[in-house]
Amino acid sequence: MSFREQLNAVEADPDHAAAGHAADLTTSAFASDAYKLLKERMHLKLLDRFDLAALETLKPDVLRQEISTMVGRLLQEEPEALNDIERRTLIRDIQHEMLGFGPIELLMADPTVSDILVNSHERIYVERRGRLELTNVSFTDEKHLLRIIDKIVSLVGRRIDESSPMVDARLPDGSRVNAVIAPVALDGPMMSIRRFAKIPLRMENLVNDLKSLTPQMAQLLEGLAEAKVNMLISGGTGAGKTTLLNILSGFIPATERIITIEDAAELQLQQPHVARMETRPMNIEGKGEITQRALVRNALRMRPDRIVIGEVRGAEAVDMLQAMNTGHEGSLTTIHANTPRDALSRLENMIGMANLNLPHRTVRQQIASAITVVVQVLRMVDGRRKVTSIQEITGMEGEVVTMQEIFAFHQTGMGPDGQVRGHFHATGVRPKFVERLHAYGVSLPDTMFEPDRHYE
Repeated sequence: MSFREQLNAVEADPDHAAAGHAADLTTSAFASDAYKLLKERMHLKLLDRFDLAALETLKPDVLRQEISTMVGRLLQEEPEALNDIERRTLIRDIQHEMLGFGPIELLMADPTVSDILVNSHERIYVERRGRLELTNVSFTDEKHLLRIIDKIVSLVGRRIDESSPMVDARLPDGSRVNAVIAPVALDGPMMSIRRFAKIPLRMENLVNDLKSLTPQMAQLLEGLAEAKVNMLISGGTGAGKTTLLNILSGFIPATERIITIEDAAELQLQQPHVARMETRPMNIEGKGEITQRALVRNALRMRPDRIVIGEVRGAEAVDMLQAMNTGHEGSLTTIHANTPRDALSRLENMIGMANLNLPHRTVRQQIASAITVVVQVLRMVDGRRKVTSIQEITGMEGEVVTMQEIFAFHQTGMGPDGQVRGHFHATGVRPKFVERLHAYGVSLPDTMFEPDRHYE
């Protein structure tokens, strides 16, 4: 997007700007009409007096400084003098409109914000530490919000209009954006942004800071990843599936070739031998789609040691299980499900989407032989994420896939601070996969699985 297009994203109305020329502005009035009109006047004067074509060649940091200088000069022509706070706020807001995402630019820069949810131009929520909060941030009107949405989707080479009113895309910083406009959005444009953590969480963060699992559970999961055990991470939306997948993928030895397949690239693997692939939606002509199933099939021709799928959603489950059953051990993926048993049922349904007409028993045998461990994650009512169950798939009994729980989280109640109270505990079951871990040089103490060991 050119500099002129970026500048045009600033809200401007010549009639309003002229009518409000002498409007009063106070420090507490940054959301008032007077403040908005002042920004509009600055916008019109910037368009009218400066060589925007020459400014397009400047680097962002230099451009920000130029904007600051230009706005400072223009403010000298205003009848009402601004104090230092007002002046810096005005310059910052104009910079955000021209070079960033307008009112939500500050939210994008806040490291504590994991999700930005724009329900309307007036109501914007964020998620911080698992809890939703209504912000005091707003757009001027629906047109302003629509311009910012258009600016965002244009940035990633997409378009949004009445003929194509929904966009799901990945921003250059890795954040995932979903936007919906009319006629699908009944009450005005909407947008959600899933932030991409610049510094990925590590297992010690989950154990020590977030209390998502115990050191013993973490040691077990790390050993499973190192020993090339196929794992399925199950959980609901926002439960932390991708976070855990990214952490477990980090335990794959650097000597192995890893192929990652995602709908929207979120994984941040640090190993040197990683090949990343991302699906592509169909274009406006209905062509050019590249599905996860096509990428899984292609990955098998790329000599992978491990295949990591961001989330299994459809018929690609068939190819994934075949890969797991034919030598590509240690593969990892996630699935939307509320329990480990539900995860297997969903996987079975996805295999049915491939229209292979396989008997139920055959499908379940494929699942039981391919996947060894199911890890369940849950977003608790207090917003915190926990690993609530680690289960081993042990085989088949008749028509049923058999499982045994190794670790579990037991909720005992709610504390006066609104936080969930409970404890992690081993079930007393010694898993069958322990021998496999030993074969890969992973040593775990047998006391780890004793049932009387509880961890707060």
